[in-house]
Amino acid sequence: MNSDDNMQPRHYCGLFGIYGHPNAAELTYYGLYALQHRGQESAGITASDGIDLRTHKGMGLVAQVFDKSTLRALPGHLALGHVRYSTTGSSTIKNAQPLVVDCARGQIAIGHNGNLTNAARLRRELEERGSIFQTTCDSEIILHLLARPFDGDRVHSLEAVMKRIQGAYSLIIMGEDEMIGVRDPYGFRPLVLGKLPVTGVEGSANRIAYVLASESCALDLIQAEFVRDIAPGEIILINKNGLHSVNPWAGTQQPHAFCIFEYIYFARPDSNLFGRNVAEVRTTLGRTLAREHPVAADLVIPVPDSGNWAAMGYAEASGVPYGNAFVRNHYIGRTFLQPSQLIRDFAVRVKLNLINEMVRGKRVVVVDDSIVRGTTARSRVTTLRQAGAKEVHMRVSCPPHMWPCPYGIDFPTRKELMAANNSLDQIRDFLGADSLGYLSYDGMVAATGFPANDFCGACYSGRYPSPLDDEMNKFGMEQHRVRSTVSDLVREDKQRPLL
Repeated sequence: MNSDDNMQPRHYCGLFGIYGHPNAAELTYYGLYALQHRGQESAGITASDGIDLRTHKGMGLVAQVFDKSTLRALPGHLALGHVRYSTTGSSTIKNAQPLVVDCARGQIAIGHNGNLTNAARLRRELEERGSIFQTTCDSEIILHLLARPFDGDRVHSLEAVMKRIQGAYSLIIMGEDEMIGVRDPYGFRPLVLGKLPVTGVEGSANRIAYVLASESCALDLIQAEFVRDIAPGEIILINKNGLHSVNPWAGTQQPHAFCIFEYIYFARPDSNLFGRNVAEVRTTLGRTLAREHPVAADLVIPVPDSGNWAAMGYAEASGVPYGNAFVRNHYIGRTFLQPSQLIRDFAVRVKLNLINEMVRGKRVVVVDDSIVRGTTARSRVTTLRQAGAKEVHMRVSCPPHMWPCPYGIDFPTRKELMAANNSLDQIRDFLGADSLGYLSYDGMVAATGFPANDFCGACYSGRYPSPLDDEMNKFGMEQHRVRSTVSDLVREDKQRPLL
């Protein structure tokens, strides 16, 4: 996405886990590097030597949190890594993952990608039964449920937990000498399985390390072989006995609801989802967009980076030349000095700069992956006008965002979504564009090559595939805590004798 952080939907989280490799923590570091696009607020790795779990995590990018010394302090043959963007709970070190507990059921670490839609209710129930929470993120709820007494092994305990939690969750759970991958029965978030031969280590002949990751690009970086996607509802256990798979929903009529925004924006273009390359899908989105919204123009330009492939598809189908007129600054960290009034629109301009000579006197088609509030898109149009563009035509490679997402994408509330409160003509006028065209819902789905009922498109349609019983608020856990504290004080005050 191409704007200051407050204007657009954000990433959620990235997961990486490896079992059976003597350099597990180091490989996890590289895996998280490949998944950095999925979360840039915090990063963490938990490793185990079969006896103890050791964790290092911090705020910032992977390269800021880890160095050689911290990785050397994480010995063991299995490791779990996480990069986070906060979709529930504030961006603080206490909410950074993996979360780790030491309980009667042993040491447990968890990494979570997604959002639980019944988190507040479950947390309230757990607190009423004596649970004490250390964080304000919904992932800790899963840990508390797993730590409760249960007659059975960890897989059967997980099955019971999955029956209680609702919403989106891809999980990697790690014990002292086992790793478990879990995908919710709707399959909102991706999770893939890979394998990597163990070489260069004494006694490593024919040994295989198994890898779990949010996207296949993480497998590519460490040269692991892609095996398959974890199926919706599947629990896959990895330990010294190999792989064991259980799916409590197998054979049921459980609908699937994979987040279609993965194809549009979130996943890396070199990843494969369900056997389709993401860049290939995005190029097809652009071709379809050109057929649905043609316009006489001299140049097609993307808003980089996620608009690149759709713009190439648009140019290919329309016959209008493609050009990279916006140049992205790839060296921006999580924070930078806030600008004074001397630098107008700094938050927008610091990420993208325009090559004026490429657009001067031309009719330009600008292809972006989405428009949410419209503020950033308007600044792009203004910049093009100031550079001398003759006409500016906005094209968007997905339908208008009309509804917020409770499943782990930090969209604004509905009142802040431009398309939910304005007509297309009003949006076009606000942007200052000569024309505006969004890809149709049917065109978007057709570009994936899969049927519509495989996807969640609630942010476009308002049809939420799973139950929602909580307010859609990423800070609900903090507000829950504040409400509880106030209520307790009120009750205490009522009981206090008058003096």
